[in-house]
Parts: sequence; structure tokens; C-alpha cells
Amino acid sequence: MNAQRGSIEERSVADLARELVAADAGGWTPDGVKALAERLGWAWGGTSDQPVLVTGLASGNARLRPVGTYEERYVDNESYVELAVPLATVASDAAAQAAAFRAAREELVAALGKPSVMGSHGEMGPFYDSGPLWGAPFTRWRGRPNTLELRAGKSGPELVLRPTDPAENWFWRQGVGEEHSISGFFGSTRDPANAGLGFPGGWTARSWETVSSSLGDFLGALPAEVHALGITIGMPFYGRTGSGSPILFDVACDGDRLAIGCFAPDGVDPAALGWGTVAEHPDTASIWGDDARVWRVDAGGPGEPKGHALAKMLVETARAVGVVEPTDLIIGGEADYVDGYHVTYYGLGLPTG
Repeated sequence: MNAQRGSIEERSVADLARELVAADAGGWTPDGVKALAERLGWAWGGTSDQPVLVTGLASGNARLRPVGTYEERYVDNESYVELAVPLATVASDAAAQAAAFRAAREELVAALGKPSVMGSHGEMGPFYDSGPLWGAPFTRWRGRPNTLELRAGKSGPELVLRPTDPAENWFWRQGVGEEHSISGFFGSTRDPANAGLGFPGGWTARSWETVSSSLGDFLGALPAEVHALGITIGMPFYGRTGSGSPILFDVACDGDRLAIGCFAPDGVDPAALGWGTVAEHPDTASIWGDDARVWRVDAGGPGEPKGHALAKMLVETARAVGVVEPTDLIIGGEADYVDGYHVTYYGLGLPTG
């Protein structure tokens, strides 16, 4: 990552992160932020609506986000809700973006330790901001009064310093029960830094069309986001039918490939629904062996999965098996624990059990 950046002082990602973590933004008032800029050696620029700090970084100037219509109900006395510092400009494809994010994350973990929060903003970031199409992963070193986040930006990874309370106030107010009221997934550790962290209530999918949409978004971005975050996800899905709640699917993603296994009962033709065999998807043998009872699909790596086509196949299979309602398609509780994080999959709108 260092070769892609440069500044008057040649800060590394780690050095920049340490400076931001130690920074005092003076309550995020105009005077406080101007004093912060002076201590960092950055000049004030831009306009009142779009202020920037001129950093000298080859990757671009830092952006300040003033409190406006979408932010004002979540703040106390702050005039700004974030300072975003781009770390690199990266090719737009998912693989390149995910690799750049992961490289920055590894450098930050070495400098700051394991982040206390990680996840994906999905389609809707703090204060209703939209993220890049390839995925919206983030890692967060939560603190008081400020939090540092590594976020997927429009052109590449960026470090974001923000006052802790406004973004968290926004987050926990989003789970209002309406479909798609919150997206992405959110994982937290038992780190003392997370004391007092609030969680939204979530929402429930009311139609199979909603499940297809939310599941398609999730699966399409999953390999890129998992690779960027350096995690592995194993997610079983169970289907409640008149004869019990057997496992129907196993979603396995290590960031290099997304593979999905299908455990269809007798009387259902998986091949007709789009599922293949181990001979057709040989790379899946490392997950489920050559067990002929496991139908499967190899969906590919970052940027490759056809998320909505995969979601349609899963929904059609679930309904063919006899799962009547979306609330009867259940995420296995095993998926809640990922590399030391307790994860909630807000964007899916499906129950966990």
C-alpha cells in the first residue's frame, strides 16, 4: 500500500492511523477541526458545503462531512460527522478493490490490534450514504469520543475518523421493521471498547421477492467482502416444513471462492433447479468431498457471483422442498460467530436459529 501513497511527510497507513486515533477534534466544531488540521499539517480548503483538508497525499485530499439534513437529528453539538482520508486510488474491479482494502486492513491490525467491530454497510452506510457497487466492507476501532474506521470508498480504501455517537445513533435507529430498513451485516467482539454499543432491531422479509432481492445482494458481494475483511463465512440455511427443519443449503465463502451446497430431499430434482455435481464443480470437493448427495454450485471469487441468479435458485429450491413462508427459511446459528465476532445479518431479513 505504501507505494501508492505519498505526502510531504510520507506517512504510512499505520502512522496516519496512529495520528488520527490520538487526534483531538475539539468536539468536531469548526474551531476544533481547524486546530486538528493544523496539528496534522493539513491546510483548509474546499467550500462550506464540501470542505476538504489539503493533505499532500498522492491519493487525494481528506473530505469533511458537515452536519446537514440527513445528519442533524443524530448529533448533539457537532458541526461535522466525519473526516475521510483516501488511502489509494485502485482499479474499479472487485478483486483489486478487495485486495487493496485487505492490505490496508492488515497494516492497521499490525499497528492498532484487532478491530472491535467489522462488517458490511450493504447498500446504505451511515446517514444514508451509498457505497461502492463491488461491496461495502468496513472495520472499526471503536473509541470515545472518536472512532476510526477503515471503509471501502468510491475509488479505494479510506480511513475515516468520526465522533462515535452520531453514527451509532443513526445505526440503532434503522431497524424499524420495514423491509430493507437496514442492510449489510454487523459483527462485534467482546472487547471493552464496545461497552454501551447499541444494536438495531432489524426487519423481516414478508415475500419471496424480498428474499430474492436481499439474498442476491448479499451473495453477489460476499466473496469480495469476505476477502477484504480476511474472514471465512460458513452459513447453513434450514427450511421449516411439515416434516421438520432440515438443513437445505450450506453457503461457504473464504474470500477466494463462494460455493453453495444443496441437501435436497427425495422427490426434488436439484439438477432441474440449476444445481450441479462435484464432477461439474470439482473445486467444491475440498468442502463437501465427493458425496453424491450434496448438490452444489461454484459461484466464483470476488466480482464473479451472479447474486440474484443464485438467490432465485435458492428460493425456488426452498419452495420446491415445501418451505411455505420466508420466515421458515432460517439462518443457522452457527453463522453468528465469525473469527471471534458475533455477527448479525441485518440485510437478509431472515430469522436465525
